[in-house]
Amino acid sequence: PARFRPGEIIVAGKILGCGSSREHAPIALKAAGVACVIAPSFARIFYRNAINIGLPILECAEITGVEGGHELAVDLDTGQITDRTNGAACRATPFPPFMQELIAAGGLVNYIRAQKGLS
Repeated sequence: PARFRPGEIIVAGKILGCGSSREHAPIALKAAGVACVIAPSFARIFYRNAINIGLPILECAEITGVEGGHELAVDLDTGQITDRTNGAACRATPFPPFMQELIAAGGLVNYIRAQKGLS
């Protein structure tokens, strides 16, 4: 935690969030300032909870060779991931436009508030 800086990206292993059926896990990541999470796969409930709170998570089976301290560039619209440290690149499955809107709004509740004209 002492080395973590808000805005950083977490690269994780397969089925991230398995056993985490509550929204507290992605809420904690977002509250810590995580900008994005990339993994080969996510537990479905974790995936949905992350989207519902506006935490961008990308599924990318090809993400390899990323080590602590590497600088990544992520394009959420296209799914393009570039490791600026070693030059490697891969493409995650991009979100459909509706899910991109949910994330941009900061999550489902904020999205609905904006649609209804609520503050």
